[in-house]
Amino acid sequence: MTPPNHGDAHIRVLISEERIQARVAELAREIREQIGDGPITCIGVLKGSFIFMADLVRALGGPVRCEFLGVSSYHGGTRSTGVVRITEDLRHPIEGHHCLLVEDIVDTGLTLDYLKHFLGARKPASLQTVALLDKPGHREVEVIADFAGFTIPDEFVVGYGLDLGELYRNLPFIAVYSP
Repeated sequence: MTPPNHGDAHIRVLISEERIQARVAELAREIREQIGDGPITCIGVLKGSFIFMADLVRALGGPVRCEFLGVSSYHGGTRSTGVVRITEDLRHPIEGHHCLLVEDIVDTGLTLDYLKHFLGARKPASLQTVALLDKPGHREVEVIADFAGFTIPDEFVVGYGLDLGELYRNLPFIAVYSP
């Protein structure tokens, strides 16, 4: 797919749709190998992870429950504010469940670190983390996802669920955004 024209913005494909789909299938196999064939409660971090999570839960197969957390740390900009806010909580308890926290990107690490503690306090049987993208060059808190799709450079990316001001989520690839 050719990157669309977005006015003054420049969109450069970083990870193609085909590479994403292949890696999501690999991640699902890796997760099932580690967690097993039993029920998994996938917890998607809204809004950025919703496309990744939809593809991942289909690839996981087996019994999967889906929950969502609304979380904000960017507040419409291109840099994390450093303040993590829960904007929507889980609808069902996770105590005793094997949980997989599904993130779009680990950037500063603040959100993932916060959510691991936030969810861990709810006493799941296990809590694993998966992130489509890992951006270690921008890390403020040393935290690592248990499963990661791609390591990317310290550039602002959009597409496949990731946005800028609620735009670009619908791109089927990951792209570097330059104003």
